[in-house]
Amino acid sequence: MNENADLFQESLHIAFIGFGLIGGSIAKGFRRQKLPVHLLAYARHREVLETARADGVIDEILDSASDERLRRCDFIFLCTPVADAARYMAQIKPLMKPGCLLTDVGSTKAEIHRAAEALDLSGCFVGGHPMAGSEKSGYAYATDHLAENAYYVLTPSANVPPDQIERLRRLILTLGAIVLILDYEKHDYVVAAISHLPHIIASSLVNLVKDCDDTQHTMKTVAAGGFKDITRIASSSPVMWQQICLTNQAPIEKVLRDYILSLNSTLGSIQNQEEENLYRLFDEAREYRDSIPDASMGPLKKDFSVYCDIVDESGAIATIATILASHQINIKNIGIIHNREFEEGVLKVEFYDQEAADLAAGWLTRFQYRLYKR
Repeated sequence: MNENADLFQESLHIAFIGFGLIGGSIAKGFRRQKLPVHLLAYARHREVLETARADGVIDEILDSASDERLRRCDFIFLCTPVADAARYMAQIKPLMKPGCLLTDVGSTKAEIHRAAEALDLSGCFVGGHPMAGSEKSGYAYATDHLAENAYYVLTPSANVPPDQIERLRRLILTLGAIVLILDYEKHDYVVAAISHLPHIIASSLVNLVKDCDDTQHTMKTVAAGGFKDITRIASSSPVMWQQICLTNQAPIEKVLRDYILSLNSTLGSIQNQEEENLYRLFDEAREYRDSIPDASMGPLKKDFSVYCDIVDESGAIATIATILASHQINIKNIGIIHNREFEEGVLKVEFYDQEAADLAAGWLTRFQYRLYKR
């Protein structure tokens, strides 16, 4: 029996307040699954909503966050910056019918939970964080599979009935996401370590190299491979990450202090030529990093790529492209990368989803190509 049968006994009305990358992707995900849903959306830039309606993604455009049509909704997704959430929640509250659930998609949870409690919404608010994204922002980059195979964390307020949490959980499962339910304070500490700190490190490292570079831009010229890989996330929205640092201050402070201590320890090991400590640093990091499952989807952009060793001769890339095209496998991007992680330069072939990457790996292996894992 379909566990969602009773959830969709009749068409659900779902509203989005804010309609950028995440809101647009969730809406497209519902459409992809052909769910019996009626989707409404409000955003500051109406042209975005006109495009979404023309695309068939939404059914109605809301005129404001206090539009009377919100009274019909079973779920409301708040997809605004965390700093604006409390203001929108106050507008939405009077329009929520009994049984309507309010959720959000912000990457920090403490502030919005405090706002929900202050507005007496703790019986109908469930925090949400789809741990998937992109360096890009806006509806133009929304995809119908953004949440697929990614963790989607739910942080229920204290007074939300269990059956209501279950309703939202099952709705999110239709996106192909992996639902994880956490206390909001634990959530904020976890993402401070595995998402927020890496963004701070990446941005700081890029700025360090910029400041250390010479007038001929030698560092910038040769920066490729490993440097570009580990600093890719520095291309993310500065406004978003400014807000994240301000709204998740205490957990970020804690992990940043711990990281600074570890860097100072490493500096001491280098200064004192402590061979054993330096070896342990790299060995333990390699072992832990290699233990992370390939299928694990964190808050960083998913990368569906195959890394292939090829001979340096004319037509080598074209041959691989022909093999994949002949088996109806679409390539998103392709190019040579040079990285110390590999013995030599390799061909990186990027795909739109994991299924295509797996198919490509299978066919390239059959044709005796050597593939690398990352």
